[in-house]
Amino acid sequence: MKILIIHGPNLNMLGKREPEIYGAETLNDVNSQIEALAGELGVEVGFFQSNSEGEIVGKIQDAASEYQGIVMNPGAYTHTSIAIRDAILSSGLTVVEVHISNVHKREEFRHKSYVSGVALGVVSGFGIDSYFLGLRGLVNHLSD
Repeated sequence: MKILIIHGPNLNMLGKREPEIYGAETLNDVNSQIEALAGELGVEVGFFQSNSEGEIVGKIQDAASEYQGIVMNPGAYTHTSIAIRDAILSSGLTVVEVHISNVHKREEFRHKSYVSGVALGVVSGFGIDSYFLGLRGLVNHLSD
């Protein structure tokens, strides 16, 4: 089984951007820890990060030929991108939405997600552990 991990806009700034919210780990740290967990779970992972909505849409569209599911932190596109939502629907892939912060404890505009309605589940507020919980949940779901 192969799972795609998608990191949305500004996640390339992890470790520098608002560490009181997003922590001190860099994106490379996060990816390394996800890769270690994937090994324990017996799955392969691929990684993709982009600040461009169109690039994320293209990656989702192409993913079905190589991956069985997606763990995605859509970043700010969570609250704005119907295009990403539609790409998820058209891909036919199972997606788990993850967020490092608890978006419901933050600004009102962050409370609406266009992705949640087409995702298997949402994990939010556990720091980078949100990725690990999302990956475990997706792998368990796809293995059933």
